[in-house]
Amino acid sequence: MLQPLRALLHRSVHRSCCRALSAQSYSSARKGLVLGVYEKNKEEDNVVLTQAGDTFDNAVSGKLRDQLTRSGPSLKKGKTRIFYGLHEEFPSVVVVGLGKPSAGVNEQELWDESKETIRTAVSVGCRHLQDLEIEHVEVDPCGDAQAAAEGAILGLYEYDELKTKKKTKVSPQLYASQDVDAWHKGVSYAEGQNLARYLMESPANYITPSKFAEILQQKIGGLGGNVKAFTRSKSWIEEQQMGAFLSVAKGSDEPPVFLEIHYTGSQDPNDSPLVFVGKGVTFDSGGISLKPSSGMDEMRADMGGAATVCSAILTAATLKLPINLIGLAPLCENMPSGRANKPGDVVRAKNGKTIQVDNTDAEGRLLLADALCYAHNFNARAIVNAATLTGAMVVALGSAATGVFTNSSWLWNHLQEASIVTGDRVWRMPLFDHYSKQVKDPALADLNNVGKDSRSGGACTAAAFLKEFVTIPHWAHLDIAGVMSNKDEVPYMRKGMSGRPTRTLVEFADRLSKDKKPT
Repeated sequence: MLQPLRALLHRSVHRSCCRALSAQSYSSARKGLVLGVYEKNKEEDNVVLTQAGDTFDNAVSGKLRDQLTRSGPSLKKGKTRIFYGLHEEFPSVVVVGLGKPSAGVNEQELWDESKETIRTAVSVGCRHLQDLEIEHVEVDPCGDAQAAAEGAILGLYEYDELKTKKKTKVSPQLYASQDVDAWHKGVSYAEGQNLARYLMESPANYITPSKFAEILQQKIGGLGGNVKAFTRSKSWIEEQQMGAFLSVAKGSDEPPVFLEIHYTGSQDPNDSPLVFVGKGVTFDSGGISLKPSSGMDEMRADMGGAATVCSAILTAATLKLPINLIGLAPLCENMPSGRANKPGDVVRAKNGKTIQVDNTDAEGRLLLADALCYAHNFNARAIVNAATLTGAMVVALGSAATGVFTNSSWLWNHLQEASIVTGDRVWRMPLFDHYSKQVKDPALADLNNVGKDSRSGGACTAAAFLKEFVTIPHWAHLDIAGVMSNKDEVPYMRKGMSGRPTRTLVEFADRLSKDKKPT
């Protein structure tokens, strides 16, 4: 009996070892590496690798440089080349071009070219490996671990929740670097923007006002006691006398929600907070002033202001930024019905001002008017609102930058400096009294929700309208209509809703946390 038992044990051990080796082999086969290479100057003979690239090349006895030299001309910025079998742990290695190593802030373009190049290159490399269905990818920091992480996480994201066939889920990790903190910061920035992308991309029958608030409540639940969310119901909104907001919401069967998020990050909980306000129209049909049917499906993302400011606050909480933040998001649908606003109706805002609604598709400013009035209750250090507000902003700036209207050069400077770092740019727009005159003294009320000349300066007259509900000396309105979606303008993101400018808002909050007094 002893011999057969030994044989059985031997076969069992053999099968276990084979399974272990097979699993190890499979795990290795599913692992990829993204490395950067700089563009050579004419006088340079050798391939110029990053520090991580040099580490890898030494590990494979110079085979990477040799293969790069043999396989073709110097890699241009954003271009890739893939090699197989160079290293046992990384059977697939994608090398991406980083351009010139000396690039920095481009004063003409108002962004850091090095960071933008790294984001793009890493994104391209990671997506290449994702297409090969490789699940575990390690990433060269390419000299800036935060930018590399942003490129990886933003580049790999795609909204496929409702599709049967999904892309391979990739978990990028940092390779050959001790700069772990910067990498994790980049991951947090990018995941924050991806949350905004998720909310904006989801169909309007999935992301209703109440569902939006529920998702944010769930996300906040894991962040600790210094982040709290309050979901205010219609009865609370009525108590607050937010007549402008309610006038938009009444056209839909979906009840309105006023979401309020508080993050206490400062050592002194009584420090004046930075207040973010975001337009939260979860679907905008235009109301009685109905939009054209072509492209109306994109109006599921008309809550982009709410999505970006709420995601920015969650990211700030994740990073434990030393600042107090409050987020306000009036959430509703704008629908045509027997209860909806009619052109020519007059509604009353929270501060008592009456508004003649001559265009029901200019509804976002009605929500924001009441939310801005409410924001003044918090002794705010500054108020910043974001909204996909006007088609005129799309015409003015396209997708190149977010339009910023502000009464504060201090705020503007911080916003612009933040956007240079993130590459998600802002551009200052005029807030002249010329535009205020366009929305004042209509026939029936104190203000009109559209300018007297509806064909000109629409983004500016919308900002002038909002200014009528602001008394604080540091306020900025961000019109994000032009940056709502991405076709191919941002190369490190796939086509779809963009989640812009979430990272700029986070970077902006970080900078304000270090600048205690406005000047």
